[in-house]
Amino acid sequence: MSDIRDNLFYTAEHEWVSVDGDIATVGITDFAQSSLGDLVFVELPEAGTNAIVGEQIAVVESVKAASEVYSPLTGEVVEVNSELEESPEVINQHPFDDGWLMKVKLKDKGELDELMPADQYKDYIDGLE
Repeated sequence: MSDIRDNLFYTAEHEWVSVDGDIATVGITDFAQSSLGDLVFVELPEAGTNAIVGEQIAVVESVKAASEVYSPLTGEVVEVNSELEESPEVINQHPFDDGWLMKVKLKDKGELDELMPADQYKDYIDGLE
């Protein structure tokens, strides 16, 4: 069963969001990384990039396929996890901890209301399996 953390928000595209003040940390879920398989490449935006909810913001590539990562929120990318450029497999090992992708300064916290809480996301992926 996929690891789902209660204190996070989720998208239907399998991104997770953790919020601290007006900074959101974004990553891909355990379900997403296990579906993709062993990750071999990650393309992250540069700090200063404007993230727009629903638009592509990054790419993760595995031995199976490449997958676009869509921004779950609107704001400015203030930090990226540069460790992933050399070690993308960290996402497979720790998708919720060391495998985070980027931090975004939120433009509109109201967008969080459009994301799924953990119990809703669990029901969503149970329907996919």
